Amino acid sequence: MERRVTRKADSEGAVPEILRRKSEHVDIVLEGRVAARQITTGFERIRFSHNALPELDLDAVDLSLPFLGRRLKAPLLISSMTGGPLHAHRINATIAEAAGRLGIGFAVGSQRIALEGRGDAGFSRQLRQLAGSIPILANFGAAQLRGWDGAAMAERAIDMIDADAVIIHLNPLQEGVQSGGDRDWSGLFRRIETVVRACPKPVVVKEVGSGLSDDVARRLFDIGVAILDVAGAGGTSWAAVEAERAPTAKARAVAESFRDWGIPTARAVTGVRRACPDATVIASGGIRDGIDAAKAIRLGADIVGQAAGALPAAIQSADALVEHLEILVEQLRIVCFCTGSKDLQALRHARLIEMPL
Repeated sequence: MERRVTRKADSEGAVPEILRRKSEHVDIVLEGRVAARQITTGFERIRFSHNALPELDLDAVDLSLPFLGRRLKAPLLISSMTGGPLHAHRINATIAEAAGRLGIGFAVGSQRIALEGRGDAGFSRQLRQLAGSIPILANFGAAQLRGWDGAAMAERAIDMIDADAVIIHLNPLQEGVQSGGDRDWSGLFRRIETVVRACPKPVVVKEVGSGLSDDVARRLFDIGVAILDVAGAGGTSWAAVEAERAPTAKARAVAESFRDWGIPTARAVTGVRRACPDATVIASGGIRDGIDAAKAIRLGADIVGQAAGALPAAIQSADALVEHLEILVEQLRIVCFCTGSKDLQALRHARLIEMPL
């Protein structure tokens, strides 16, 4: 049965399009019908060589690492999920609390609504109070740089939540298939460069599910973007999300045809690491569990992000999200144990049965 998006109204009439769209995105992802179908992350093609005599204490495996001047207890980041006001207050607070309890990173969803003055949309310094000393990353879209003073907006986004860095996300495919999406991306590279040069804190650039290629990554690294999130294909397809909310059959057909578009996450990680050996690389896009996380680290990632996989738990409660993430951390720790890797540096050299990427 074809899905029909419900158009909700507020006390002042129709809900502004951007507010409605952001909330619909979360609802659609939660329905679980927007994953890529034919393309995969590529992690299923990789296997670790099992070490039957690891000579390690499992509980002594060290998963910690420095990030943005702070220290993570595990190389995990709860990736950007939502800026929608109907969900964001609760989701952001839940994630901030859970991430703080576990000592992992937290990247908020798009702050566009709040930056454009439509309320705080769940983005306030309360997140820092809940999260404590963990790294928090602010976020807005590259497409907005055409109409904004990017440097000023970056500072506002950071100050709004007391963040340690700001993400500029790249989503040309989503904008291209979205009804009313931002279609003019000319000149954005130089606008990103202006933000990087002026911003008082690190700028992260990430894709949103179609993958960051090695050549684009290198261009960004060369202008000072030291942290790159590949956000590869094989998980949630934002083209499929937009197909679900398309206003016409024609628009739906266009968007649906791009469901399997993009660079698989595993290939994106290897390509970006090869092109930018000195960058901090975040692997996200279809990360299912701690075994996928370990494979991403082995291929060259420093940190692994998960969004859609954590969303159902984030909707429930902080306790549910903590339990979900504890499972992932324990899986990652056992991979280290069963490959004889005492820490993340050793895991990066763990033996593989095959490495076809």
